[in-house]
Amino acid sequence: MKNLYAILFMALVAGCSETPIRTSGEPLSAVPKIELKRYLGKWFEIASRPNRFQKDCVATTATYSLDKDGTILILNECRDKTLTGKARSANGKAWPVDETNSKLKVSFFWPFKGDYWVLEIGTNYEYSVIGEPDGKYIWILNREPRMDEKVFQAILGRLKLRGYSVDAISRTLQP
Repeated sequence: MKNLYAILFMALVAGCSETPIRTSGEPLSAVPKIELKRYLGKWFEIASRPNRFQKDCVATTATYSLDKDGTILILNECRDKTLTGKARSANGKAWPVDETNSKLKVSFFWPFKGDYWVLEIGTNYEYSVIGEPDGKYIWILNREPRMDEKVFQAILGRLKLRGYSVDAISRTLQP
């Protein structure tokens, strides 16, 4: 199951049939700079655009750590359908594409790789909004399993201004 999850993820990120949910706006840009050491650690998925490679996932988390070669190790975990469902996971690697560290390439299954752009980051790295240049995917991540509703609505408002169809973004069940 783990390898199937990784294969599906990378096939879709590599450009399969997902329709963009971002259809207008200025060219997409990432944040000016990310401090990788502050970004590492565990993130809880608060909301995302539903996609095939995370089908039936709840309680989704992503944990980032620095490998000795300087790449970022990724552990994505979720539960199948319910909070007590079977655990699923996928391991991957990411690496910055420039000195800003806000645009990365990610790979869960060689030779496939996809874009991972940090579109927004909280002042204290308490939340993060992740997307990619084609506007097919979006994730809202938080350091805690719950996000303040005002913060969440403000993020959705900014995404709408950037041309995203926020109606296509669904909350992720967390414990």
